[in-house]
Amino acid sequence: MPIVAQSTETTDWVSRFADEVIEESERRAPGKPVVVASGLSPSGPIHLGNLREVMTPHLVADEIRRRGHQVRHLISWDDYDRYRKVPKGIAGVDEDSYKEHIGKPLTSVPAPKGSSHPNWAEHFKAAMIESLAELGVEFDGISQTEQYTTGVYREQILHAIRHRGDIDAILDQYRTKKAPAKKQGQKPVDEAELEAAEGSGAAGEDDGSSTAAGYFPYKPYCGNCEKDLTTVTSYDDDSTELTYACTACGFSETVRLEEFNRGKLVWKVDWPMRWAYEGVVFEPSGVDHSSPGSSFQVGGQIVGIFGGKQPIGPMYAFVGISGMAKMSSSKGGVPTPADALQIMEPQLLRWLYARRRPNQSFKVAFDQEIQRLYDEWDRLDAKVADGSALPADVAAHARAVGTAAGELPRTPRPLPYRTLASVADITAGHEDQALRILSELDPEQPLTSLDEARPRYDKAEAWINTHVPADQRTIVRDEPDAELLKSLDEASQQSLRLLLDGLAEHWSLDGLTHLVYGVPKVQAGFSADATPKELPPEIKTAQRSFFALLYHLLVGRDTGPRLPTLLLAVGQDRVRALLGQ
Repeated sequence: MPIVAQSTETTDWVSRFADEVIEESERRAPGKPVVVASGLSPSGPIHLGNLREVMTPHLVADEIRRRGHQVRHLISWDDYDRYRKVPKGIAGVDEDSYKEHIGKPLTSVPAPKGSSHPNWAEHFKAAMIESLAELGVEFDGISQTEQYTTGVYREQILHAIRHRGDIDAILDQYRTKKAPAKKQGQKPVDEAELEAAEGSGAAGEDDGSSTAAGYFPYKPYCGNCEKDLTTVTSYDDDSTELTYACTACGFSETVRLEEFNRGKLVWKVDWPMRWAYEGVVFEPSGVDHSSPGSSFQVGGQIVGIFGGKQPIGPMYAFVGISGMAKMSSSKGGVPTPADALQIMEPQLLRWLYARRRPNQSFKVAFDQEIQRLYDEWDRLDAKVADGSALPADVAAHARAVGTAAGELPRTPRPLPYRTLASVADITAGHEDQALRILSELDPEQPLTSLDEARPRYDKAEAWINTHVPADQRTIVRDEPDAELLKSLDEASQQSLRLLLDGLAEHWSLDGLTHLVYGVPKVQAGFSADATPKELPPEIKTAQRSFFALLYHLLVGRDTGPRLPTLLLAVGQDRVRALLGQ
């Protein structure tokens, strides 16, 4: 069944943009499907910063679909861009040997060794397409290699060249302006912008070349070495005869541009051309596009030459991950959507993008913070279920759990992520042990199969195995720490007796939580049910000391997984043995 978003207040940014986009689309192209767009360059791993380029229009497009309108979400794969540099840290790629391909179209570069895909671009596109399917993102993909090499844009190219003087005049307004200083550590998130940054435009971006043929907004790929290190030496407007020379290999040829399909418009002209050609109404852009002379700003003027209008859309802020600086896909090792989906359910990842306005930066957690995020998500889930959530939170939740087409698959029994992670850590892959522990969490409703806790259990296990350092993994003692047990004073021995006496009666997650927090209270003469307000501050100190003692006796460290989960994992008999009974 399609999901219908509940009514939202003006705090829901998705609804506000949907209102604007529907209104603007009716003004520009009444009765036609609404067109929103994203652009991705498969120049390397497509990371979680790039995902915002997709999720922002996806969420808006999905809201428009929920309202019954037809909408197309285009993803332009910029796979005809030049291979700019060899990303570091890519498996199956020898950096020195791949340098020889710099300057070729991405689709002419071999895929990394061991890949089943025909070229570099398809290799990195495939991973993103798979992740977008898991996230429920519906889109129409457009390969720019296919568009250019089959002549789809031929008329647009010839039009741009006929109006190259007008384009040059627009670009000339910015050529004397210096690029604004970038903040330390920040680079543009958009690969096309990065590519352009190596050119000679106003803000340090490629806007075409001045040659013997005058300003020229088009770059041929060499017919011999396939690289774009070419210079147009002459052009005849009447015959469209174009002569170019390659500075890489020395090859030169004369072609008729009206029949030639091995080249592309420079980025600052290519992007607005596509806006006009596709009728794009909404497309977000990174904050790197906001400076004077940047592609989005200049494109807003150039698009008129093609008879189109600049799309509306926000500048979106960067996405980081816990403990790391802003991402750039020109570097290896940056987390991708596939990396995130290995350790978190699609609903959580969608929620991170849906709950923040595009101009708000946020981080995706790959460290311990993921446990807090999951706790926050589960609390929201409960509030939505009981009707106590705020309208904006309800809207973000609805956009996270599904799309206009229906709900995303979800875990039948969504047990706490931190509990599942602790169990996966302690059991080290033994599913029978994991099921035993999880079935004891709630004796009144025992888990009967790990499948009930999947895929969340698998995500938590993957997080433990891939993102928790070995020295932070939990290893339960094989034998009691006889020396420590022998050295305990009477108060410590009493605390262990109180715990052991209550194990059988309290053997559940809630029961053991009550027990381990209650022992220091009882020792101090208070009820185990006493609330923090009824207790002196020193009780917290006593609890911390008691917990540290238990961790030392069970796992030989000061800290570890939550004690109730740890006790369940170790099992009653082994707990008694390790605590000296």
